[in-house]
Amino acid sequence: MEITVGGSPYGITCDADGNAWTTLIHSGRVARVTRTGEVTSFDLGAPESGPAVIVAAPGGGAWFTRSRDHQIGFVSAEGDVSAFPLAGPVGPFGIACAGDGAVWFTEMAGNAVGRLAPDGSVTEFPLPVPGAFPSMICEGTGGEFRVTLNAANALAGVTADGEATVHPLPTAAAGPVGITSDSEGTVWFAEFLAGQIGRLSADGLITEFPLPDRAAKPHAIVADPAGGCFFTEWAANRVGHVSPDGEFRHWALPTPGAEPHGIALAGDGAVWVALEAGSVVRLEV
Repeated sequence: MEITVGGSPYGITCDADGNAWTTLIHSGRVARVTRTGEVTSFDLGAPESGPAVIVAAPGGGAWFTRSRDHQIGFVSAEGDVSAFPLAGPVGPFGIACAGDGAVWFTEMAGNAVGRLAPDGSVTEFPLPVPGAFPSMICEGTGGEFRVTLNAANALAGVTADGEATVHPLPTAAAGPVGITSDSEGTVWFAEFLAGQIGRLSADGLITEFPLPDRAAKPHAIVADPAGGCFFTEWAANRVGHVSPDGEFRHWALPTPGAEPHGIALAGDGAVWVALEAGSVVRLEV
């Protein structure tokens, strides 16, 4: 099912009620889409704010990054909007929620990972690799967060006290972007420039799975309960899936040139995809 939203959907997430939340990156809005296709749009009051990646909040609503006006935003389930300004033009992009109520995010321009505490205070952890261009982030195991270092061709693990461990990728200039982890501590990531899906095991072993179409530019990724993951193929106008043993499946999107970016998995097993061309798609796979 394809649902017209408008405003260039970019990031997407699913809440506990089965709703999808998506950022409208070029119009300064966030939209909520029900599983039946009802759309509610929330104006941030800042058309140029560039809302990018979004994550469902444990208590309802959603957190998201405002990449162009350098804030962390929140929209409640009732539609109330708030924002937390960051210090300087740091370019927040990826975002993830922690079990302690904090929100973690990446600073593409600041070359750091940030933590927004429940009391509103922000702590920044500089990365040990200059010019790394940290992109997306996910919670791993043991309180550690995993980050893709897009320009450094690596992943990083960052602990709650800011200690960082860097994992270089085997393929040069792979351009990692999306990242996700499963309940077993396995991390999956999308190599945008190399056309591969990568996996980092709990013991630090990296395995790369080349896509049949190496020019597909995989972007966002989400783990599934069966041990594999779904991902968007931005340049190929598809959604892909890779199993734990590296077997691929693909689904073509109904709109040509849709530019799929964000991807999320709902509790009922449906896959939601944000299409920058102006809609979201709900796939029952």
